[in-house]
Amino acid sequence: MAKKLGRSTIRLESSPVILSSAAIGSKMEGEGPLGRYFDYVASDPTFGEESWEKAEGKMQQLVLQTALQKGGFSPEEMDCLFAGDLLNQCVSSSYGLRSFEIPFLGLYGACSTMSESLMLASLFVECGLARRAAAVTSSHFCSAERQFRFPLEYGGQRPPSAQWTATAAGAAIVGKGKGVAVRTVTAGTIRDLGITDANNMGAAMAPAAASTLLTFFSDTCTHPADYDLILTGDLGQVGRDLLYELLETEGVRISDRHEDCGLLLYDREKQDVHAGASGCGCSASVLCGSILPAMSRGEYREVLFMATGALMSPTMVQQGESIPGVAHLVHLSASGRGREE
Repeated sequence: MAKKLGRSTIRLESSPVILSSAAIGSKMEGEGPLGRYFDYVASDPTFGEESWEKAEGKMQQLVLQTALQKGGFSPEEMDCLFAGDLLNQCVSSSYGLRSFEIPFLGLYGACSTMSESLMLASLFVECGLARRAAAVTSSHFCSAERQFRFPLEYGGQRPPSAQWTATAAGAAIVGKGKGVAVRTVTAGTIRDLGITDANNMGAAMAPAAASTLLTFFSDTCTHPADYDLILTGDLGQVGRDLLYELLETEGVRISDRHEDCGLLLYDREKQDVHAGASGCGCSASVLCGSILPAMSRGEYREVLFMATGALMSPTMVQQGESIPGVAHLVHLSASGRGREE
């Protein structure tokens, strides 16, 4: 059974594993450094649909279908589905996944949604509430811009601190067996640095990332050197630099083993993405397309995956409110690679 470590951290004693995973993206993601790791890259960001929102729903459908196929599973073998996106009412998830007829729990954690969904899917398996559970997350540049900033037709200028919302999705199937194990999870608390600039998501999320990471180290009595990779997503350049500053004030340094999904997905010298990538599909696709397969190959053994979210509402920002952030952490391990059912 699961064991509480402090207030926020839970150790999963039965070590549920990620049985299969998939990642998809669009043309721009396919042209980035990780493009070869995607299971599917669309040449058309509409994915053959008539609106950006429907296109994102199609992405969710494709990525879950691919993850199920890679694992040899049918939808009927899934006991529950945790899914989320950036849009109001999580319409990409609910509309895109309705045909699977899997018990559905919709989530909104902004860009932290992949770690949130993976955490909850793992806890359901750990506690015997599900034999298999799916975690799915997506974002789409065009649908997100329309909701959070301006329609593309507006042609607004983006400042250097802005990040490019990834048109991408990731899915993971969690159960018992052999695979990359989920050892420990830490649920983050909401942190607010007082950032009011909707084009500076990295700075809004960095305090939450620092808080969750410090809590995890304290609860588990471990240190950065105990892990091969500490993967955040997606702070971008501004948020990453601020995270380092915040951690160093507490005497913690992670720069020698840290990567940020927002700085991995695109080539910032060749692709005009300013401070890097954002959107919950960024960390989802990097994890499911690149990191999990690398762990299966033995390139990493112990990985901390911590997706970060700016809990922004355009309405609240227009009322002068700041942008709070949250970060959830999942400790992934290829050591032992899980246990048999």
